[in-house]
Amino acid sequence: MTTKLQITTPDDWHLHLRDGPVMQSVLSYTSFWCKRAIVMPNLVPPVVTAAAAAAYRDRITDALEEGVDFTPLMTLYLTEQTNADDLAAAVKGGIATAVKLYPAGATTNSASGVKDINKVMPVLEVLAETGAPLLVHGEVSDPNIDIFDREAIFIERVLAPLHERLPQLKVVFEHITTRQAVEFVMAANDQIAATVTPHHLIINRNAYLAGGIKPHYYCLPVAKRETHRLALLDAVLAGTDKFFLGTDSAPHVDMAKLQPCGCAGIFNAPNTLACLAQLFDDAGCLDRLEGFTSVYGPQFYGLDVNTDKLTLVKHETPQPVPQPVQTTEGAITVFDPQMDVFWSVRPA
Repeated sequence: MTTKLQITTPDDWHLHLRDGPVMQSVLSYTSFWCKRAIVMPNLVPPVVTAAAAAAYRDRITDALEEGVDFTPLMTLYLTEQTNADDLAAAVKGGIATAVKLYPAGATTNSASGVKDINKVMPVLEVLAETGAPLLVHGEVSDPNIDIFDREAIFIERVLAPLHERLPQLKVVFEHITTRQAVEFVMAANDQIAATVTPHHLIINRNAYLAGGIKPHYYCLPVAKRETHRLALLDAVLAGTDKFFLGTDSAPHVDMAKLQPCGCAGIFNAPNTLACLAQLFDDAGCLDRLEGFTSVYGPQFYGLDVNTDKLTLVKHETPQPVPQPVQTTEGAITVFDPQMDVFWSVRPA
């Protein structure tokens, strides 16, 4: 039995840290195992300028414990009013690593997002010239479209036409959830990649709908049928370099989750690596875990792969789900994978 596995220290290519007391409470659960993270800009107000991104970056680094080596990679929130010159300056000046496209109304704090992709095409043309990627929340927000179909319809209506029009634009199709997304990414050129979350590899829609509503499994995009989960799992376990880790760890205090109109988001930062190690171990693919967590992401972004190491330990008995994280605003429940996890993480 494998008892220890050493891998290159991972990165997280899709992370929500929030701000203020919540950010200060959850940050260490990522920086413990993660060297760099793409930080989402959907604050209130959203991070739409270089100055706002730099200020947010400083708040994150100020909250790090002394001696912790962690780099937040900042993103700009794309709006129909985004200034192309400011965006280009932010990228070229090293403040912004990427730009985030939220369809208006598609997810948490997305009201300022894009309603008509054609209105931001001039900005996207400038972005393509910089070489920085566009990070796409891939769902239409049309209320007439069934929520389980919104990712597939987004590919048809928005993403495929965008890729055809700007094939040189780097795009990360984020937190994909469907077989159609896997097929689109695999068929596209090398400018298209996707992030996959640990929870979308583990749960299907039964997790939050069967046997009673379970708000802690509600996220956006919502988990889909088992056939879609298996398509994601097959793509990731195959070791295809177009798919890499983006946790989409999205903390909300329990009182915001457990209400008639609860918030979308799953907080998985404390046990992401342990869950992934179990998935890859169960499939006999532990040798492919490092590529997914630590190699394919930086390669796509054009960054160096980390040089330090992290150790995963396999125990003889299942490890408990981490306890809720306590913040001054309330408790935050950690993702429960509903399966035995025998792995834990420790620094190399």
